[in-house]
Amino acid sequence: MKLLLVLDDPRRAQAFVDYLADIGLKCELTLDDDGNVSIWLVNESRYQEALQEVKRFLAEPLHPRYQDASWRQGDTQVRFSHGRQEPGWLGDLLRQTGPVNMVVVLACLLVYGLSWLGLPMFGLLSFPPRWELLLGLEFWRAFTPALLHFSLMHLVFNLFWWWYLGGMVERRLGHGKLLTLLLVAAVLPNLMQYWASGPRFGGLSGVVYALLAYVWLSGRLNPLRGIGLPDGMAVFMVVWLVLGFAGVLGPVANMAHLGGGLIGLAQAWLDNRSRRY
Repeated sequence: MKLLLVLDDPRRAQAFVDYLADIGLKCELTLDDDGNVSIWLVNESRYQEALQEVKRFLAEPLHPRYQDASWRQGDTQVRFSHGRQEPGWLGDLLRQTGPVNMVVVLACLLVYGLSWLGLPMFGLLSFPPRWELLLGLEFWRAFTPALLHFSLMHLVFNLFWWWYLGGMVERRLGHGKLLTLLLVAAVLPNLMQYWASGPRFGGLSGVVYALLAYVWLSGRLNPLRGIGLPDGMAVFMVVWLVLGFAGVLGPVANMAHLGGGLIGLAQAWLDNRSRRY
């Protein structure tokens, strides 16, 4: 057997395997101790054909063709070749995250909660009034504006995408990769936003933009890494960015969004390029 793909969603993996079975490509699933699902091609002589289907799946993982294939099989349960049971909903939830992901989620919730109680978190964590202060003992304030959120909707929106995309990166590519993206995509976009509008900004959205761009381009350049997003998400990212610069969305950190997106694209390109040598 030959490894085709590793995913962190058992049901989606099973739907893809059911679709492959429909077109004559028999596969089996295995589940590792971290909850990642490996898809193995049985008939190795059709490996190149199967790879094309992998690329199509990663470009459109929610396409009805995959769910329809599962319904035609008459069994919506995930079937692992070694007999392990599919984890329940709590296991599914926990499998989507990792320690870096969860620390940031908890930190953002804590900062928001303390702010709601009246503590001066903005004064403590916001970008300093003069960037030169970052060269001294307050260097950490180049990062901490990412932990500040100014409304419940702002917090929920950013944390959902951070949890989903950050979990995908951490589970497939490791803690170091997510930590690197987090630090770079917080600090550099924060500097850009400061130079554009001053120190009154905050939020994790620059990092979210970096993750969206990174995951999408990584899936396009190297589907076998096991991460990717539909092209529609890249369109959404660009449209949201344009609306922000047009002023339709109100006061948002447009330069942080732009900087994050560019960092994500650059990192995905560099990662793919480094694999060729």
